[in-house]
Amino acid sequence: DFSKAMSQAGPSQFQEVIRQELEYSMKVELDKILATAPSNELEHTKNDLEGFKKLFHRFLQEKGPSVDWGKIQRPPEDSIQPYEKIKARGLPDNIASVLNKLVVVKLNGGLGTSMGCKGPKSLIGVRNENTFLDLTVQQIEHLNKTYNTDVPLVLMNSFNTDEDTKKILQKYSHSRVKIYTFNQSRYPRINKETLLPIAKDVSYSGENTECWYPPGHGDIYASFYNSGLLDNLIAEGKEYIFVSNIDNLGATVDLYILNHLMNPPNGKRCEFVMEVTNKTRADVKGGTLTQYENKLRLVEIAQVPKAHVDEFKSVSKFKIFNTNNLWIALSAIKRLQEKNAIDMEIIVNPKTLDGGLNVIQLETAVGAAIKSFENSLGINVPRSRFLPVKTTSDLLLVMSNLYSLNAGSLTMSEKREFPTVPLVKLGSSFTKVQDYLRRFESIPDMLELDHLTVSGDVTFGKNVSLKGTVIIIANHGDRIDIPAGAVLENKIVSGNLRILDH
Repeated sequence: DFSKAMSQAGPSQFQEVIRQELEYSMKVELDKILATAPSNELEHTKNDLEGFKKLFHRFLQEKGPSVDWGKIQRPPEDSIQPYEKIKARGLPDNIASVLNKLVVVKLNGGLGTSMGCKGPKSLIGVRNENTFLDLTVQQIEHLNKTYNTDVPLVLMNSFNTDEDTKKILQKYSHSRVKIYTFNQSRYPRINKETLLPIAKDVSYSGENTECWYPPGHGDIYASFYNSGLLDNLIAEGKEYIFVSNIDNLGATVDLYILNHLMNPPNGKRCEFVMEVTNKTRADVKGGTLTQYENKLRLVEIAQVPKAHVDEFKSVSKFKIFNTNNLWIALSAIKRLQEKNAIDMEIIVNPKTLDGGLNVIQLETAVGAAIKSFENSLGINVPRSRFLPVKTTSDLLLVMSNLYSLNAGSLTMSEKREFPTVPLVKLGSSFTKVQDYLRRFESIPDMLELDHLTVSGDVTFGKNVSLKGTVIIIANHGDRIDIPAGAVLENKIVSGNLRILDH
């Protein structure tokens, strides 16, 4: 009898009973959802809901921040190697045989909603009409042609991006890249109050789209394994995957890192390599590598106790952050997945749906698994390997003459005198890609720009040049048109400036 048990229970027993009740209620709801799955989706849905159940179980078990701040130490010197040292080893003569062991995996689950676009983010045009996906295919095709190799591309899609991505893949059917896809899991969002799923059946179209979510890129291990693709690639003789976010235009295949993995100097292969890079003031929230209980461990800001957040953000104590460019041994993923031994902290992501309902989604991050692998390593890479495009401010940088495009790869123009990227902040009138594109007749010359802030209703004519620090602020109700051919150097422009067409 539940009430009798409650009256006799102590605080910890009380919590345990509550936990069991929640787990039982969740199981009942998930069984109801599973019962609505059509026979051709049954196996897949079952796998998804089993994975979710494990995550929910751990979520109920864990209390408070998942790291004990007192145990966090700086990583030992040799556990994070400078890229220069790895590059200095040079390349072997048989680079093709090393490349043939590699698979490139791009995380392609995200939508372009933050930039006002519908559909997969990877299909947004970023440079000369090329999308993120076009550039990725061009890079790998260039490798395969140059070295006469067979490096495949694998896309981890989500139920949000799968259909649109597959339609577009037909255009690469004649390119020299084999392209495979697999889907990450689909998990039910949970009502924050009841801790029960808001979905009533398996459908995820129409009004049910908000009931489901892809559970973060930490899901790659289970999904890749369950798809059968992992085993197929191992059977083909592939040994490492290079994983990165599809919107990081700096994440190209690096032959020096690959050679270091395949031919380690001490004879002992790494199972997991994380590319990290030095923090700047803009990166204070990025996850950092630490030493924790004698293992390299990724610590994200969400795991840090509130009292230590400022310390975590400090550039002096934690000098590096995770770029999410990862190199992982396929055999190790298989081994750990079969033992159910990949341990990743749960990220609880609260959301408010359109109707105002508060939900939570339980997620994991791919880099958090570093502590489960043997002989892990951090490599401190140049900043140029971290070039994410999250906003239209980032898009402006990669579309500009700061970069030149060659075989799908962007490189900083040699004409720029210093290697850092300008700080660009575009206001809310530029958030959506179509509004942003409408406001630039052509992308300004930014080779000598340090800092640009634009706010309000501002448009740019053709062939504008921006140098030094430029701040353009149109107050509410005003509009500023920067005239064609204007050169703005260390200027603040505000007020109202309309250029009339004569």
